[in-house]
Amino acid sequence: MKTTERLLSATADIWAAYNAHPFVMGIQDGTLARDKFKYYILQDYLYLEEYAKVFAIGIAKAKSLDTMRLFSRQVNFLTEGEMNIHRGYMGAFTVSQEELSATPRALDNLSYTSYMLRVAYEEGEAEILAAILSCAYSYEVIAKTILKNNPRAAEHPFYGNWVKGYAGSDFCDGNVVLLDTLNFLTCNYTEDQLQHLTDIFVACSRYELAFWEMAWNMSK
Repeated sequence: MKTTERLLSATADIWAAYNAHPFVMGIQDGTLARDKFKYYILQDYLYLEEYAKVFAIGIAKAKSLDTMRLFSRQVNFLTEGEMNIHRGYMGAFTVSQEELSATPRALDNLSYTSYMLRVAYEEGEAEILAAILSCAYSYEVIAKTILKNNPRAAEHPFYGNWVKGYAGSDFCDGNVVLLDTLNFLTCNYTEDQLQHLTDIFVACSRYELAFWEMAWNMSK
């Protein structure tokens, strides 16, 4: 079994809960309240600022030029690509820089990003990939499941861009590289090392589910 297959098997129930969550279902059928989505966009933008730092630490931890380039490309994609989706929505909500700067990170957001940064500082390149993969790949899975359940979701005048962005080829192609690289880096890992990777991935997957719950409840 490939490492990524093991990780996904260990978190199957958690990942199944993503698309069953009322926040995600609201995007799927277009009924999500706009104030909840605004809250999510602001918190997720703040999350991505810290998430990009995890990849940046990965550049320093990389043991090969190829892995260094992978982390570097991801930093660029996050800051110039994914965060642009959020900037577009913040424009739709007329969020000013002052409002964004005054928005505190919710406790679940702070806990999640602090955990990933701790993994990045304390662990190696494969462990960093395991920490970020639950976010990167789950968004692809969520967006594609939304489209499977409701093909017209991509046409929604407000939420369609979010769905198309995470189901799009640019985002998904990046995930193929992340998955393949993690499998390559861990092909000779011991059982103890693989279990440690699994623990990291399970923790981050649980944080992902907590993030959706945080957004739904607009928790502080």
